[in-house]
Amino acid sequence: MVAIGSDHGGYDLKQKMIAHLREKGIDVEDMGCYSRESCDYPAFGKAVARAVAEGRCEKGIVICTTGIGISIAANKVKGIRCALCADTLSAKMTRLHNDANVLALGGGILGPNLAAEIVDTFLETPFSGEEKHCRRIGQLEED
Repeated sequence: MVAIGSDHGGYDLKQKMIAHLREKGIDVEDMGCYSRESCDYPAFGKAVARAVAEGRCEKGIVICTTGIGISIAANKVKGIRCALCADTLSAKMTRLHNDANVLALGGGILGPNLAAEIVDTFLETPFSGEEKHCRRIGQLEED
């Protein structure tokens, strides 16, 4: 299952990504927001991140206008490695090297077709498991 959340600036792209994922047969948990009404991104970024960190969802997707603020919010949750991606190569590399478990997108930056390609790449790319990447991820978790 994939947790997905956005603020008002990412709402339209979130709705399109939910439809895209469901068309592919992927279960989605929509963590809000539920309209274009102005709201605060930290609540939705953290809700998605908690669902992933607690193991209720395998991966997460967070969306705000730029993807920046909501990615910062998601990364505040222990165990989350949220990466803001605007291209498929970044999505592939963050999975291979960083084992990112949450993807951030900019709803005001990306069109739906490119966003869908980024989402697909992120979800379909496995972590490499290479020792050097495991070591580096471990260092990220240190206080």
